[in-house]
Amino acid sequence: MKPQLALMKALLIMMPAAMLAGCGVSGPANVSGLHQVVGTDLLGARGLTDGDQRKIDRTVVRLCAGRVYSAKECALHDQD
Repeated sequence: MKPQLALMKALLIMMPAAMLAGCGVSGPANVSGLHQVVGTDLLGARGLTDGDQRKIDRTVVRLCAGRVYSAKECALHDQD
């Protein structure tokens, strides 16, 4: 009975530790796909001019097309 109890204790300790180890935060291995979706229009845009707003709109359209934002979030951007 004691070996089974020891095994159960070990499992009860190790399972949560193993699960937490898998939930860490790490950066993406490759961001080229994200770069293709987002593009470079947003760089330097401050939203002060019509040209800046077009850059922001192009970036949001690409993020909506890439399904980074939900349809509901994309609809919020289209509201005036």
